[in-house]
Amino acid sequence: MRFYNQAHRFYCGVDLHARSMYLCILDQAGAIVLHHEVPAEAAAFLEAIAPYRDGLVVCCECLFCWYWLADLCQAQNIPFVLGHALYMKAISGGKAKDDKIDSRKIAQLLRGGNLPQAYAYPKGLRETRDLLRRRMYLVHKRAEVIAHLVNTNSQYNLPVFGKKLIYARNRQALKIAERFADASVRQNAELDLRLLDCLDELIGDVELYLERTVKVDDADAFYRLRSIPGVGKILALVLFYEIHAIGRFGGEGEFLSYARLIRPQKTSAGKVTGGGGAKIGNAHLKWAFSEAACLLARESAQAKRFLARKEKQHGKPKALGILAARLGRAVYHMLRQKKAFDAKRFWNGEPHEAETRPAAKVEKAGTSDKVVTKARCRAKGSRRVLEA
Repeated sequence: MRFYNQAHRFYCGVDLHARSMYLCILDQAGAIVLHHEVPAEAAAFLEAIAPYRDGLVVCCECLFCWYWLADLCQAQNIPFVLGHALYMKAISGGKAKDDKIDSRKIAQLLRGGNLPQAYAYPKGLRETRDLLRRRMYLVHKRAEVIAHLVNTNSQYNLPVFGKKLIYARNRQALKIAERFADASVRQNAELDLRLLDCLDELIGDVELYLERTVKVDDADAFYRLRSIPGVGKILALVLFYEIHAIGRFGGEGEFLSYARLIRPQKTSAGKVTGGGGAKIGNAHLKWAFSEAACLLARESAQAKRFLARKEKQHGKPKALGILAARLGRAVYHMLRQKKAFDAKRFWNGEPHEAETRPAAKVEKAGTSDKVVTKARCRAKGSRRVLEA
């Protein structure tokens, strides 16, 4: 977690809402020089902070309405800091809580160098990122409707569909509504089918708009993401816009943590006390890497073998998570080193197809010795090769 620790003459904490904002400005000694509520308007904000513009830094929580304040501060050359809402425990940890108290706590955290800092996504790029996130919302809704159709089919113990309902031609060929004898159940299924058709149309329109209009400021990074097997234009755009600048991450661990690809652990006195922080990170990037892992498994035979091996050890969900984390690590180094996806390096250390074949049994006159491959010896914890 990054903390903002730069020194300024004045520190302004803003408890921001849609129609109002509470300001608290502290000087270097920690004394309050301004503490009152103003309308959430550019003119009112600039008028309130005018006497303290020289050496002022402004901070607010990362909520839904921070865009205009960040853009205003950038236009006025005022340093702006975005606070990480989930990490700012001091805001909600007090016995009493209101806008006045919250604004003062934000200013105190900012002045003391203890403000957990979020990434203020730059103007001009966040608009496309938000559209990609809206498309993701529609995709999730489509998956929910498909799951409801499958569950309804199971409720009445009907044969499985056997085809993927994500494709309109499969839904038409299966004649789903005609499966159900009751009229109310048929109406229920028809509602789902009509909703799926509508969602397909909306998602198609958004994807066509993105493919035709979106321009990436770093085409090389975009095409490096496209070099991953199975990753298409839209998924590459999601990865590109959610990551934005790989240099903002201090290391591989920070990137994997931000993408929710590793599980945090809490320890005390050498003992594990639990996990946590499941909601901290980028859920959209987590989804993108999970999707990329599934597509990689579809395109790569070695990925299928990798998943099959990990599935025996950990189960299918965790096996996909391991592959997604491996892919996230590869993406970090691809963007850092400015190189395309290299399958040989990605699977470095993994057994190849020849090494995973079952060992042959050789019978000789008077003997029944087995020829055991190196891969089987490693699986048994031994590196010896038994020969006849």
